[in-house]
Parts: sequence; C-alpha cells; structure tokens
Amino acid sequence: MTRILIVEDEPDLQQVLEYNLRQAGHEVFVTKLGREGLRIAREQKPEVVLLDLMLPDIPGTDVCKQLKEAPTTKGINVIMLTARGEEIDRVVGFELGADDYVTKPFSVRELLLRIQAITRRGKAEPKDLEATVEFGKLKIDRDAHRVWVESLEIELTALEFKLLVTLYDRKNRVQTRSTLLDDVWGIQADITTRTVDTHVKRLREKLEAARDYVETVRGVGYRFVGTPDEATA
Repeated sequence: MTRILIVEDEPDLQQVLEYNLRQAGHEVFVTKLGREGLRIAREQKPEVVLLDLMLPDIPGTDVCKQLKEAPTTKGINVIMLTARGEEIDRVVGFELGADDYVTKPFSVRELLLRIQAITRRGKAEPKDLEATVEFGKLKIDRDAHRVWVESLEIELTALEFKLLVTLYDRKNRVQTRSTLLDDVWGIQADITTRTVDTHVKRLREKLEAARDYVETVRGVGYRFVGTPDEATA
C-alpha cells in the first residue's frame, strides 16, 4: 500500500484517479487546491503526490517547488499531471524537482505502473556501495543526495542525481538510452529517447568542469569515463 495525495481540480479525473487507486489498495487523499495539498503533504506525509499544473489557487509548479524545498516534504515523489505536453514544460517540471511527468490524456494502468516504479526506485538501497565517492573534480554523497564539483555544491533534481549515480556506478561501460530509461525512470514507458538526451545535456551543463566525465557514444548512448584523466585526454 502506498499513501498517495491527488492534487487535481477536474472533478471527473479526480474521481477516476481516487477510485482506481483505492481499488489498487492504496491510501488516498484528495484536494483540488494547491495550498490545501501542501498542508496535507506536511501532515500526512504521502509517498507520492499526483500534481496537476493548472490549479485554481496557485500553480502546480509552485506546489512542487515548495514541496521539494521543505526539509519535511522534499523526499515525497511528485508526478506532474498536465495537458501540456511540450518538452519545455517537461524540462521546467523536472528542474523544479518533479520525479515524473504524465501528459493528459493518460491510461490509469500506465499511471499505476509509474507509481509502482517510482516507489520501488525510492526504496531500493544501494548495496556494497560507498556512501561518499570522489572522482577527480567530482564528489557524490549518496545518502544526502548532494554533489560537488571542485568543492562547490551543485543543485540536481532527483532524476538528475539518479542519472549521474547510475552512470558513475557503471563507469567505463556504455549505457544505451533504452537501458537508462528502464533503470533511471523505472519503467519501459512512452518516454522518448529525446528525454534522456535532454536530461544528459542539462546534467552536463550543471556539472560544468566535470561535464566531460559523461561522454556521448554516437548512435548508442552514454558512458561515464573510467578515470578522470580520460576526460582531458
């Protein structure tokens, strides 16, 4: 059972989501207002928030930002629901810390699979891996979800952090886009390979001096270099 908060102002969709989630055995909280959603999230500590971007009181992007900035709620998984499917909207959502993004209309089955995947991903603990690793200019603290480049901390979204750690843990091995979709996003869904490219591009931009640690293998995917010296070779 997963505790799920629905923040959605369309009555029909709200009802369909609540019914199907309860039928799947989940505990569900529902509201149509962003501010009320923030209050429920703080009090009930759901594992997942299904968040519409277009709300009557405050934008869903503001709700996501506040959830991810507050220490008591930043660990909650946020899946954004919106009728806007343009890539820029997806990028903005992920930049604010959203863990996934579903464009309306969507199938309830797909949403249930995404919820299952995102909660499984959150519960999976790395085994026999160092909590803190240093690689040339890069330092990663797995437990704290923090990253530094040349001693300066950089801010990564949950997905960017997962992408970086996944690539790092598979150093010197090429990762195809489909493999990254499956292992980072959690399911083989209708997320395009362009989404992977967009995230890698933004991750590199944030890594700045350590950006060359992530290489593009043309026509295949991406590879984290085996040693820091390779990036300057």
